[in-house]
Amino acid sequence: MTAFVPRPTRRRALLNGLALGCSAAASPLLTPITLASAPWDNRFVVVLLRGGMDGLDVVRPLGDTDFAAARQGALADGNSLPLGNGFFGLHPALQPLMPLWEAKELAFAHAVSTPYRDRRSHFDGQDMLEAGTGFGDGSPSARDGWLNRMLQQVPGVTAETAFAIGRGRTMLLEGAAPASSWAPEARLRMSSQAERLLGVMYERDALFHAAAEEAIALAEATANTPELEDMVAEADGMSGSAAANAPRSGARGHVALASFAAARLREETRIAAFSLIGWDTHNRQDTALPRALGRLSDVLLALKAGLGPIWEKTTVVAMTEFGRTVRENGTRGTDHGTGGAMVLAGGAVKGGRVHGHWPGLTEADLYDGRDLMPTEDVRSYAAAAMRGLFGLDRATLEDVVFPGLDMGQVGRVLL
Repeated sequence: MTAFVPRPTRRRALLNGLALGCSAAASPLLTPITLASAPWDNRFVVVLLRGGMDGLDVVRPLGDTDFAAARQGALADGNSLPLGNGFFGLHPALQPLMPLWEAKELAFAHAVSTPYRDRRSHFDGQDMLEAGTGFGDGSPSARDGWLNRMLQQVPGVTAETAFAIGRGRTMLLEGAAPASSWAPEARLRMSSQAERLLGVMYERDALFHAAAEEAIALAEATANTPELEDMVAEADGMSGSAAANAPRSGARGHVALASFAAARLREETRIAAFSLIGWDTHNRQDTALPRALGRLSDVLLALKAGLGPIWEKTTVVAMTEFGRTVRENGTRGTDHGTGGAMVLAGGAVKGGRVHGHWPGLTEADLYDGRDLMPTEDVRSYAAAAMRGLFGLDRATLEDVVFPGLDMGQVGRVLL
């Protein structure tokens, strides 16, 4: 990823110097928010749902009689929200998103996956998801990201700004095209004395005075952000269910993250990419998943509110590295699987529908006798979105952005 400093380096040095204390260990579960400007007017937001979202619990195939048989324990929830013709039902934790569904600004793609198979490792799966490639042994065949390769096809692209929460790598925007990210890697804590000192020191320097004011604002904004504790807990090995039961108070960091992204997208930024964690639901999925879905709902609604009229030309795709097993395990959860679901939102989306071809859940229909069989490549839907947003041709998407992809029968997903 090409480094980009939107303001003078003195200002950046000041802000970096004010980052007191590291708040999160390096982890692929903690990735930056990244934003990039581009010469077109549409907006594209990619949200990585790290941990393996259980698409079968999020978008439930109620019309498949084998589904109820597979989910007879803690996940036997009869409170699904009806979608369309009744074959699918939505997890009740996504109730806040039903107005988007009804306005046709929300859609899903089911039975999708990357080319990753069999190993079921978060690290490999996430690498392949961000690289956008795949070949036989399940490892990514590129060290750059598919969003960056897309930007390389657009002349005049520049990196405008980048902000991140936590420390980590975002392969999505790594590559030859200019893009940038900023990770404070810290909880900014400043005493009142320190604030006054900064004010006195830089009162007569307009540039540094503005930088000091921004640093103080950042300190206040991150002072009581519980998501950072959640991130640290998961990075240190806390299970999804334990994180779900961790005490929480104060402002919601994921909402602040989405609101800031929306503010930048209202300006020159055109692409944003960031992550939400908490989708690894081996244990007590009935407790952990609603919390993760609540964060996803908050983020989508914050993006819509923050973007205002720009929401009409915005597409959000939320993707996960793999789905989860069809059957529950013995600890009220599900294990790493293959086929899963993808979320699409925004005013540009052809919403109010569940895209894809349902494979069925009989024993013979399952992948490896345990997982939902993928019937479409998740990259095809991302490619279809970019084709509609940016006018890229199919050959470029299949050969350059997503090398080796066959978009198959996936058609238009945007209006």
